[in-house]
Amino acid sequence: MAALTHQMKTFIVQALACFDTPTQVAEAVKREFNLDVTRQQVETHDPTKRSSKGLARKWRFVFDATRIAFTNAMLDIPVANRAYRLRVLGRMLGSAEGSGNLALAAKILEHAAREMGMAPPAPHSR
Repeated sequence: MAALTHQMKTFIVQALACFDTPTQVAEAVKREFNLDVTRQQVETHDPTKRSSKGLARKWRFVFDATRIAFTNAMLDIPVANRAYRLRVLGRMLGSAEGSGNLALAAKILEHAAREMGMAPPAPHSR
């Protein structure tokens, strides 16, 4: 197991708090610090995982503070807000209808219904 500095631990805990996966964090540690860490080692710094039972209270505090700040910051990102997305879809719908593109209008309506949980998810195209 690689020895981690305070700076590395802070980096790992904050990345996990921002919902990065252990694999993503391990890759970021390699890029940022040129240090190979396993995803299992990274996971021991995530207080939401069972493997972190020995994690110091200090790191739990850093994780919680970062998670709260990150979650609150998401509220400032318009596209992360359902009401904003629906307003944009409404403008797009008006434009599609105005130009006579009824096929696009129907797709926009379907998308809005999915956004509201009123329609099944769209099939993934490959």
